[in-house]
Amino acid sequence: MSIERPITDWLPLTKKELEKRGFEEVDVVLISGDAYVDHPAFGTAVVGRIIEDEGFSVAIVAQPNWKDDLRDFKKFGKPKRFFGVTGGCMDSMVNHYTANKRLRSTDAYTPGGAAGFRPDYATVVYAKILKELYPDVPILIGGIEASLRRVTHYDYWADKLFPSILEDSGADLLVYGMGDQPLREVLQLLKKGVPFKGLSTVKQVAFLMEENEPLPKNKNWNTVEMASHEDCLEDKLKYAANFKIVEVESNKWQANRITQKIGDKTLVINPPYKTMVEKEIDESFDLPYTRLPHPKYKKRGAIPAYDMIKFSINMHRGCFGGCSFCTISAHQGKFIASRSEKSILEEVDKVVAHPDFKGYISDLGGPSANMYRMQGKDEAICAKCSSPSCIHPVICSNLDTSHKPMTELYKKVDAHPGVKKAFVGSGIRYDLLVDDFNKNNSDGNHDEYIEQVVTRHISGRLKVAPEHTSDNTLKMMRKPSFKYFHKFKQKYDEISAKHNLNQPLIPYFISSHPGCEDEDMANLAVETKDMGFQLEQVQDFTPTPMTVATVIYYSGVHPYTLRPHRTVKDKEEKLNQRRFFFWYKRENHSFIRKSLQKAKRMDLAEKLLDGNTSNSRVPTWLEEKRKKGRK
Repeated sequence: MSIERPITDWLPLTKKELEKRGFEEVDVVLISGDAYVDHPAFGTAVVGRIIEDEGFSVAIVAQPNWKDDLRDFKKFGKPKRFFGVTGGCMDSMVNHYTANKRLRSTDAYTPGGAAGFRPDYATVVYAKILKELYPDVPILIGGIEASLRRVTHYDYWADKLFPSILEDSGADLLVYGMGDQPLREVLQLLKKGVPFKGLSTVKQVAFLMEENEPLPKNKNWNTVEMASHEDCLEDKLKYAANFKIVEVESNKWQANRITQKIGDKTLVINPPYKTMVEKEIDESFDLPYTRLPHPKYKKRGAIPAYDMIKFSINMHRGCFGGCSFCTISAHQGKFIASRSEKSILEEVDKVVAHPDFKGYISDLGGPSANMYRMQGKDEAICAKCSSPSCIHPVICSNLDTSHKPMTELYKKVDAHPGVKKAFVGSGIRYDLLVDDFNKNNSDGNHDEYIEQVVTRHISGRLKVAPEHTSDNTLKMMRKPSFKYFHKFKQKYDEISAKHNLNQPLIPYFISSHPGCEDEDMANLAVETKDMGFQLEQVQDFTPTPMTVATVIYYSGVHPYTLRPHRTVKDKEEKLNQRRFFFWYKRENHSFIRKSLQKAKRMDLAEKLLDGNTSNSRVPTWLEEKRKKGRK
């Protein structure tokens, strides 16, 4: 069913739409690598609505053609204030290529899922084009691609170090992390008449200046200088040491300013804002989004990323897990910004009002589903903390991990007359629910939460991500011991049996992670086989900018200790690690036997291969799936 709304409900994509809103020229033009979906889950929509909310006119150029006469970049002419540029909701290289560097055939952020509508290194390409066309107009870059590439970084696809994306793009200013707060300050200063070059004291921005220029004065900030880009090119240890500085300062409430020399320029990264309070995050989510793709895409097909989230609710931002392979905390921060119940329940009303809604909310969650409202009990302790994770190697004694606010909110959503069922589709941090690991359960909130999820919020199966079984690899990942997964599964199975439910637990694992050896993969295969799992898919580790694991992959050392750690890099080595997941496939038997014979671990080969699948307790759901396939 289509929704008929006036075109002026969306931010303008054309000159005609701009004029219908009563504007002949525009203050800010946004260039995005994604199609325009006017929904709070899409960064361009959030940025555009904030600009509008601050009283500026704004227009969007979504997925411009960068190969022709560049008419898309020219259609709104010269903006009065600046161009805003983003590669989209994903780093364009992650969007384009698999872990094996194969070109993907689809793009979830494009109508019809079609590939080829954005360039590699999209932020750089767009900014360079704009600098050629309008050299005197300032360019502000942001989004995950700009955020995670703000300092010297390793690019897996080019297999080399790149300098700050500010250097390659020629942009004037970079907003890193979740940009709501710095963007509002930028706009408010511009409104007061401050020139664009005078924005150098805004928190959570980065910029380049001439090497001999004095740093902008701020008596509240101390400055930490990192090794230069050129030093990083010559010495991998200096590159690794730089990462620790960036991660530590990114996770502080009272952070230092960071500088880095790049040739004859100095990169300046101002400290981040403190995490948004409830009122601030509500303001971003409560802006007047249509919650729909722009009507121009109707004939081009559905936008897969939108279809996936259109009936979902994002309850919070941030993640305090600090996993070594993940970019969430690097971009969204480790401190949780939670929306109010009122804001969330009002969004439920909007989802229910959608004419295509059939009564099922696809996700009540966030980056990690069960971190809503979790924060430090004593903020003074948080203010001094610089740890990248609040739950590794142990759960911080100052962290309030009560699941009661979530349980109560789930019940309120369940009680909505228009909701038949609300699923929790985001990943659940199961370690927060294991009493032996998380001892903050005097009121029984763990079991209460699990029971609520198991009985009301699972769509057939529950996905969790232990990621590995080897304690050494898990330590490298900043994940808890696999023994806690056993304990969680036991509790999950008990609650499922109590309610006579058959909803399998589906564990996710990563292969080829730094510090993982073939023997670790064999142990993983044996342990999961003994638990009755016959794994069907596995995620191969992909090095992405601004993660601990990527630093280890490139430099060979851990950035916090500078001690060496091996990572498999060769395509065949990576494939071999994956083969252990699929021990039940006959074509992998020879390799597994030879590999474990070489490692003098034939005991593992016997456990895996003797009797093959007959020794495995094949889960009921998988057996039923096979039977349907045979029919």
